Amino acid sequence: MDFQCIMELRSILFVIFIFFSDAVSAIKCLAYFSETADLPCHFINPQNISLDELVVFWQDQHNRVLYELYKGKEKPENVHPMYKGRTSLDQDNWTLRLHNVQIKDRGSYQCYVHRQGPNGLVSIHQKIDNYLLVLANFSQPEISLISNRTENSDNINFTCASTKGYPEPKKMSFVLKTENSTNEYDALMNIFQDNITELYNVSGSLSLPVSPEANVSIFCVLQPTLTQTWLRSQPYNIDAKSRNTRQLFTDHGILITTLPVLFIVCVTVVSLIVKKRKKKQPGPSHECEAIEMEGEENEQAKQRVENRVPERSDETQCVDNISKTASDLVTVMRSKETSSSFRDKEHKDGTHEPFGVHSHSHHI
Repeated sequence: MDFQCIMELRSILFVIFIFFSDAVSAIKCLAYFSETADLPCHFINPQNISLDELVVFWQDQHNRVLYELYKGKEKPENVHPMYKGRTSLDQDNWTLRLHNVQIKDRGSYQCYVHRQGPNGLVSIHQKIDNYLLVLANFSQPEISLISNRTENSDNINFTCASTKGYPEPKKMSFVLKTENSTNEYDALMNIFQDNITELYNVSGSLSLPVSPEANVSIFCVLQPTLTQTWLRSQPYNIDAKSRNTRQLFTDHGILITTLPVLFIVCVTVVSLIVKKRKKKQPGPSHECEAIEMEGEENEQAKQRVENRVPERSDETQCVDNISKTASDLVTVMRSKETSSSFRDKEHKDGTHEPFGVHSHSHHI
């Protein structure tokens, strides 16, 4: 028999049990949160007494009035504030309907019927307690992944959550299913109760061993109470192929992240080198050649230009040639200026005679 069918049958049997156990002392009434509960009175009225002669009312276990029908008329002023606007009477079967049931409505209720007599009200019916059970269905559990497995472990962390249920749940577990096996793992539940609605929220987490070579389906299962059907989440499926792909990205994550950074660094370095070379370049090639032609007057400068080092780049050699040639030109210019200055001085002092002219002495 299917596991789900077994649990539903178990729940039905338990409901039958609670309805028929201690039936003499109380009748069990079951209602769900925010829905409607029926609180029967079981007054048969064999004498067909008119409502004008009857006073009917319900009280809770704290003697608070839920509803009162006084000689055929409702008396809302006698109803406790927590029940006002929430009740209605089905006069055909003498059943009080309590609407918008809350968790705090659970407990015992009594029905009283009195008849107006010559000497006052006479009790003609007092119903044995109706005990109201209130349930709230938990939401379908939701399973989610907390973290993927690490390099040194096949364990994967999962969490599961379900909300707005009552009463407090009994058990939460994870079911790990593969092609060849099904394993169940109990989870440690964290339970929180809302102070206003009194509903429970539950969550649980667990680290599950997941084989890298197998396709896996993982379920979260919540057992609220024996009166409610077990709830199961949608499967969280993990296949070996996708998990291996994720692991590949995990192993090479640093490299993938670093590649764009390395590319940017390389582009920046190359750009700086190009800019630096442009700053060192003296000008067009013909300028370099013109300087070299002017430097032919000095034999030593010419030899320096011709004896270039072959291992160095053309740009570096051109720069060196320009620098050396400029230095030699400065030397030549200084030599010419010195020679010219010396000739001008001799001519001014009259100590220098033009070439081919002889001086003659004249005697009187």
